[in-house]
Amino acid sequence: MIPMLDLRAQYETIALEIRAAVDEVITAQQFVLGPRCEAFEQEIAHTCGVRCGIGVASGTEALELALHASGVGAGDEVIVPAFTFIATGSAITALGARPVFADIEPATFNLDPAQIEMRITPRTRAIVAVHLFGLAADMSPILALAEKHGIPVIEDNAQSIGASYHGRKTGSMGRLGCLSFYPSKNLGAYGDAGMIVTDDDKLATRLRALRNHGQTARYLSTERGWNSRLDELQAAVLQVKLRHLADWTAARQVHARRYDSLLRDLPGLTLPHVPGGQEHVYYLYTIRVAGRVAGNDPGVATRSDLVQKRLAERGIASMVYYPVPLHLQPLYASLGGKPGDLRASERASREVLSIPLYPELTPSQIEHVAEALRGALRD
Repeated sequence: MIPMLDLRAQYETIALEIRAAVDEVITAQQFVLGPRCEAFEQEIAHTCGVRCGIGVASGTEALELALHASGVGAGDEVIVPAFTFIATGSAITALGARPVFADIEPATFNLDPAQIEMRITPRTRAIVAVHLFGLAADMSPILALAEKHGIPVIEDNAQSIGASYHGRKTGSMGRLGCLSFYPSKNLGAYGDAGMIVTDDDKLATRLRALRNHGQTARYLSTERGWNSRLDELQAAVLQVKLRHLADWTAARQVHARRYDSLLRDLPGLTLPHVPGGQEHVYYLYTIRVAGRVAGNDPGVATRSDLVQKRLAERGIASMVYYPVPLHLQPLYASLGGKPGDLRASERASREVLSIPLYPELTPSQIEHVAEALRGALRD
C-alpha cells in the first residue's frame, strides 16, 4: 500500500534530532511560552519574510485571532472562498460574523479576484485569501481591491508555507498571515500548533496578549482573550523540522515534476497548474478527473469516485479535498446557499483527487502510482 503520507518514514530520518530537542525541553521543565517558542517565532517570521511571529495553539485559532484583531465581530461579513477546509469558515462564525462565499479560479482552486467586489457591502470587514494545496492565490488584484475599499486581507497560509508569488512569500502580503502546523502539513508538529505572522508590530503586541487570556502583564488582562499558546514541546519539534523544510520542499517539487511527465498525456486528466511567477510547494498533488458515471455502485457518482476506488484496489491511497464546498455545508444551510450558486467550486468538489506526494516517496513508488492511475482511467 502506498499511503497519502508517511510520517513514520519522515521521523526515521530525524529521530535523533527530535529526541534530543524534546529531551532538552523536558530537562528544562519550561513548557509554555518559553525560549523555544520565542526562537521558533522568529525563525518562522524570517521564513515568511516578515518581522513578527506569534505562536498559537492551532491554525484554526490563528485565523480566529487574526480576524478578531482585525476588528471582525458579531454581524460583520468576511469574504472567503467556498472551496477550502471548513476551518476557514468556522473561524469566522466563531466570532459571530457571517462568511460570504466567493467562487474560485478553476485552474488554481484559489479565490477568483473577479468574484470579490460584487460581494463587498458596508458590513464587509475582511477578505480571507486561502493559498490552497501549496499554491498562492492571485494576490495582486486581491490586494488592490482590498486597498480600494479599505478592507484588510488575511492570508490563510495553512497549506503553503514557503510558496511564493512574484518574489513574495505567502503570509507576507496581507495584514496578517495564518499558518497551521497540523501533523500532515509540509511543516507539521506532533499535535496541533499554529502561527500568525505580520509586519505590524502593534498588531503583534496585541495578538501576544490575546493568545494568553488578554494579559498585557502577568495577571493583568485588558480584554477578553484566548487560551491559545504554542507549547515548548511542539516548538522544539518544529524547530528541528524547519531545518529540513527547504530540502523537503525541493523533494516535493521534484516528485511533482515527475508526476507531470508521467501523467501529462492521459486523456480526461487535468494536472496541477502553476501560473507564471509562482512557486508551488505541493502540500497536495491534486488532479482533476472530469465526468459522471452511471450505475448502482454506492459511493460512486463521478469518474473521480471511480478512479479513487480503482486506485484503492491497486493499493494506492488517494483523497478528495474537498467533497462539499462551504456554501453547501449543513453548517451554513441558514445562509441560503444552493447547488449552482458557485459553479467552479462545485465542479472542483466533483472532480478533484489528490494522489500520494511526500518527500520520502521513491521514484519506483511514483512510477507505480502513475501506472495504477493510467490503468484506473483505462479500465
